[in-house]
Amino acid sequence: MAEKTKTIYVSGKEGTFSSIIHKFKGSKKDYDYSEISEFRQLLSNERARLLHIIKTKEPSSIYELAKLLGRDFKSVRQDIRLLEKFGFVELIAANKNNRERLKPVVEIDKLIVHIDI
Repeated sequence: MAEKTKTIYVSGKEGTFSSIIHKFKGSKKDYDYSEISEFRQLLSNERARLLHIIKTKEPSSIYELAKLLGRDFKSVRQDIRLLEKFGFVELIAANKNNRERLKPVVEIDKLIVHIDI
């Protein structure tokens, strides 16, 4: 299977950093951050831990993921939504006992960050 890579470009402009995230599937949308703080927020240690647990433990739902992380479901769901928005995670719907569950799956294998100063 081919490796899925996401590339983020960060550049210095007028004394500040800005970045653009390019989706790895086609070029549907580029994400432009006006401030590097938004980029840092996307790649927090807690979200990196979340991605690692999804990839290694393969939880069957967001609820199970929250239990594995020892975190509140609502906080984990918010993190998942942000990671999903930027193409890091995909939610796959599955029914169990007449109830829909959303299984999180990591969509990338590698993240490349280019910084132009």
